[in-house]
Amino acid sequence: MSLKVETNGEPAYRRLPLSHTTTDSQASALRLVLALFPDWEDTDGNVEFVRFKEGITNTLLKAVKKRQGYTEKDIDENSVLIRAYGKGTEVLIDRERETQSHSLLCKHGLAPELLARFQNGMIYRFIRGQVCTSNDLTRERVWRGVARRLAEWHALLPVNDVLSSTAANETNGPPSPLVQQPSDARPSTEDINKITPDKLAPNVWTVIQKWIFALPAGSEVEKMRKETLQKELERTVAELADIPSLGNDGLVFAHCDLLSGNVIVHPRSAGVPPPVETVSFIDYEYATPAPAAFDLANHFAEWGGFECDYTVLPTRSVRRAFIREYLSCYASHAQLPLGMDQSTYGDRLFNEVNEYRGIPGLYWGIWALIQATISQIDFDYASYAENRLQEYWDWRGEKEGTRVKEGRDLPLRERRWAEE
Repeated sequence: MSLKVETNGEPAYRRLPLSHTTTDSQASALRLVLALFPDWEDTDGNVEFVRFKEGITNTLLKAVKKRQGYTEKDIDENSVLIRAYGKGTEVLIDRERETQSHSLLCKHGLAPELLARFQNGMIYRFIRGQVCTSNDLTRERVWRGVARRLAEWHALLPVNDVLSSTAANETNGPPSPLVQQPSDARPSTEDINKITPDKLAPNVWTVIQKWIFALPAGSEVEKMRKETLQKELERTVAELADIPSLGNDGLVFAHCDLLSGNVIVHPRSAGVPPPVETVSFIDYEYATPAPAAFDLANHFAEWGGFECDYTVLPTRSVRRAFIREYLSCYASHAQLPLGMDQSTYGDRLFNEVNEYRGIPGLYWGIWALIQATISQIDFDYASYAENRLQEYWDWRGEKEGTRVKEGRDLPLRERRWAEE
């Protein structure tokens, strides 16, 4: 049995009273698929599952029905993706908001059809194409496609639509902390939103605030770390949050997790590659209103992959070209602020991205500290947290001049970022 859900006029999806389990992955995945497509059991052709390994948060499976006479294209167009949430990730992610974001993106042609939610995940249409590697992101025809698609996201989806839809469906409240607290001691939504009291919420700053509140503080070291990160968030917000920029009050609807595995290059005809690839984005669990400069800086950071290879990050000239491509597409869908032309605003946005280059390190560093406590995935989150937080501290060292005063060498990431 399943229920159809209508979300504020958006296309209906089903709620399945089933779960996916890692200990019985294929069998539980098959139950989910057959609940959604009963005819897959009764018609010719095997049901097969392909596991994707690019992510480090969730389990992602492609469900394929290989019917007789189907071409590879036919098979892909009838395939679906099953995404099972990582254990404990409700501390990090508001799943109701993710669902509403997916539905709104689908309405604007920016996401595949959402077919169903189950107790610990969702099912949506498969997007044909090639999943990018970190190296792919550095190829000009790919990054120009990413720039165009990201501009469509930022220009086409009104932030107010996102917030009104999520507010109407808000049920979960703030996530539980990692260490159990009395319910009256847990931070409320109002406590979380105080970090940006004059801005629309939720936004990327309130997300970071929510994560800091969720950090453990059982030991003295944990308590000091939590207090330090809270102070860093507060001064970063004071410095950056009110910079005028694209969107509504400096906020656009941002992906916030534009790593290589979330970029799909569409199929194309054989022969000479096009100058710009057509791409789509998947996985919207971190999507939230944020400054455009944050989304851009975050994507640039992902060129280095989970290995944090700073030698391949985009140089100044590449970032300028990316931003020109981005603004050209953005301006075809929405007005630039203050009547500025693309060239003038390109210089301004380039400088904004430069200012934001250390913030993804703070964002993902805090995220990884939480994952190190809750995740069952085989990944060294603790080391990753230190690497990403160091990016933030290195940025601080340049911004405030402390690195020069102390006579330390310029860190590799900062050195690469400064290259023309």
